[in-house]
Amino acid sequence: MDTRVESPPIHSNTPPVKRMSRRARLIGSVLAVAVLAGTGWLAWHLTHPDTPEAGAAGGRRGAPATTVGVATAESTSIPVILDALGTVTPQATVKVRPQVSGVMEKVLFKEGQMVRAGELMATIDPRQFELALMQASGQRQRDEAQLASARVTLTRFQTLLKQDSIARQEVDTQAALVRQLEGTVMIDKANEGVARLNLGYARVVAPISGRVGLRTVDVGNVVSSSDANGIALITQVTPIDVVFAVPQDRAGELQQSAVSGRSMKVTALDRTRSSALDTGVFTSLDNQVDVQTGTVKAKARFANAQLALFPSQFVNVQLELRTIENAVTVPVAALRHGNAGDYVYVVNAAERTVSLRPVQRGQATADKIQIASGLKAGEQVITEGADRLKDGAPVVLPGDNPRGMNGAGAGKRQRPGAPADGARPGASAAGDAATPATLPASGAASAPRRRRASQAEGA
Repeated sequence: MDTRVESPPIHSNTPPVKRMSRRARLIGSVLAVAVLAGTGWLAWHLTHPDTPEAGAAGGRRGAPATTVGVATAESTSIPVILDALGTVTPQATVKVRPQVSGVMEKVLFKEGQMVRAGELMATIDPRQFELALMQASGQRQRDEAQLASARVTLTRFQTLLKQDSIARQEVDTQAALVRQLEGTVMIDKANEGVARLNLGYARVVAPISGRVGLRTVDVGNVVSSSDANGIALITQVTPIDVVFAVPQDRAGELQQSAVSGRSMKVTALDRTRSSALDTGVFTSLDNQVDVQTGTVKAKARFANAQLALFPSQFVNVQLELRTIENAVTVPVAALRHGNAGDYVYVVNAAERTVSLRPVQRGQATADKIQIASGLKAGEQVITEGADRLKDGAPVVLPGDNPRGMNGAGAGKRQRPGAPADGARPGASAAGDAATPATLPASGAASAPRRRRASQAEGA
């Protein structure tokens, strides 16, 4: 009896259990990859909606649009301004000193007072000058009496000489005496005039119109013409000048304008350049260049009716050299600079895109800049958000009503109350927004069920 047991054949139609497990793992991996791909597609669809409206607004299918600020290029007159730092300089500064020595009797001005030329400011004790005038007058009268007597004697001698009753020598001597007395009387008149002038100097008057400074002498002090401080200091403040320095490259242009007689407006600004103190005109230019600074001194005159300019004050000067007519200007923020030079972003209103356009800058003001070439008046340029733009980039303009995310659909406006494109009539906006998300979710949920079915079949 044969007790051996035959082993089954090596090749069998029934697959081993290990082969079934490997197949299940392969199917699970494929399903996992499909789930991840569906999740990624859903996330991309939610953040990058691919609609016809987005293509119309952005110029590229699915490209995000950037919200920007725009401005319109204008054709206007722009002044050519030269900025400089100037010093307020009065036209005249006079230190009032007495012309004669004496005791200060009255002070008739107040510190900081505005005085006019010829106005009485102080008086000196006049008694000594009155007495000197009386003495000079008496001397003149005495000499005039002697002169009259000598003239009468000369007339008599001339009559006797005609009768040949007197010697010619006596006549000549008397004539010389008359001429001598005439000189003496002339000297007496001069002395009388000096005495009268000194009496007038006892009244100290203002030589110019202006503002009086602080008083340096009080009543009762003895003053003289040799006093260093004098009685007061008068500074002329209306009108007043401002001296400033201009670059030597502009000296020729200023000289030509001065020769032609064209008036150039000058504005004086305060230290912070926030407010204008006064407005004047350019008056003169110095005749040589300062070799140390390479500048030329210039002077402008201001009426200073409001007394806003103070002597020796530092001010900022703006000199208007000329005016450029019909200049194309844009805001300063619209002009940008790159490796190839200056450029601006011009808006294509129909396509809602921008174009990079090289331009050439001109004169600039505080908030505007001239575009000498490359731009026309009426074109729109980007002023805000240009850092995120490139040539042909889509944009959202102010006043647009974007639908979707990242500016998609900005180029088409929806009629109030009308359903969204591709939505069912009567469907709400919330339902339309949720519809794209439900389709991938159903596919993702069916993947685990297929995996469990495959594992059960393999078991």
